[in-house]
Amino acid sequence: MNRLVIGSALAALAFAIPTAAPAQKIGGAVVAVVDMGRIFKECTACRTAQTQLQQQITQLQTRAQQLGQPIQTEGESIQTAVRALNGKAPDAALQARITALQTKQNSANQEIQREEQNFRSTQAHVTQQIDDKVNPIITQVMQTRGANIAIDRAATLAISPSVDITNDVLAQLNQQLPSVSVTPLPQQQQPQQQQPSGR
Repeated sequence: MNRLVIGSALAALAFAIPTAAPAQKIGGAVVAVVDMGRIFKECTACRTAQTQLQQQITQLQTRAQQLGQPIQTEGESIQTAVRALNGKAPDAALQARITALQTKQNSANQEIQREEQNFRSTQAHVTQQIDDKVNPIITQVMQTRGANIAIDRAATLAISPSVDITNDVLAQLNQQLPSVSVTPLPQQQQPQQQQPSGR
């Protein structure tokens, strides 16, 4: 009798405990591959931007030489004058030249640093514009081709040409983004500059 009651109670308890729902199986991965290196090298907007960025580098190098050459010449002249003193203190005129050279050098360094910062900001802006346009295109082409994962070709060892969607992405990118703005990032997107300490 006791066995019957216990058995019935266990059976009732088993019905009362909810069973865990079976986990939904993940479907098979269908991979598409995009050669991002080729995209950034060959897209129409990329090539135009690269040419303009190269021109900016050349201008920056030319400006650095323009600023640096007279500073170097004056520095050599001052060194010659200091050596001629044989350890004596420089007179007021020579000291003024040294101070003026230091001021000029600081000013030149600050100008070049500003230009380099502008250039880095311009590079970041170009990349951002391309990324903003190419990522939705990759998603759309991937879905059209029936893939559910897209990876960069640089992350693969070997692929079948049938999974490479680079040409499709490149064609759409050239249609949708014929050019980009080769200018620094908008002011609100500029990286925060560290505030100088009050020391």
